[in-house]
Amino acid sequence: MIITGDDPEYIAFVKARLRDQFLMTDLGPLRYFLGIEVSSTSDGFSISQEKYIQDLLARAALADERTIETPMELHVKLRPTDGDPLPDPTRYRHLVGSLVYLAITRPDISYPVHILSQFVSAPTTVHYGHLLRVLRYLRGTITPRLFFPRSSSLQLQCYSDATWANDPTDRRSLSAYCVFLGGSLVAWKTKKQVAVSRSSVEAELRAMASVTAEVT
Repeated sequence: MIITGDDPEYIAFVKARLRDQFLMTDLGPLRYFLGIEVSSTSDGFSISQEKYIQDLLARAALADERTIETPMELHVKLRPTDGDPLPDPTRYRHLVGSLVYLAITRPDISYPVHILSQFVSAPTTVHYGHLLRVLRYLRGTITPRLFFPRSSSLQLQCYSDATWANDPTDRRSLSAYCVFLGGSLVAWKTKKQVAVSRSSVEAELRAMASVTAEVT
């Protein structure tokens, strides 16, 4: 359980009441929780999943030590029929599921994880190859973290984008957005649009509607 707030006296009161009702141990300031590492300084705090990435790479047992500068090639459009079906898709599903959780602190892999997660029901050798690319990218970028400054303003800034007819199978577009509260990245998402857009302008408007709903 994480207890947080801007009133130390009330936090202490809540802890005391919880100890009256439950057997609990106070672990002190937040450092590690469900695979997420938290570090605090006078300037702010940051979150990362370095150990989680290291454990993920150990489970993946890659055959080489290569690293790659980008998680996915530009203009790649994967299809369900690309490559041969994997004899056992369990490994693919496990790794993609782990990447979904890793995306909590790594917005840079949000797009490839969204693409790869569409094929968990019947992954192929081609899909698995792109999955390995993401893992090699993570091997070379273990240390990046999200930083939340203490002096950040409360002004919201939102950015959205769309890739028109991105899916070669159903021609649906892809929406993406990110939301900053001052200098802190607080929300981001990549998702296939629910309907086929007839133009790139319509796809962009759907992406703007998504981020507007998120902010609201």
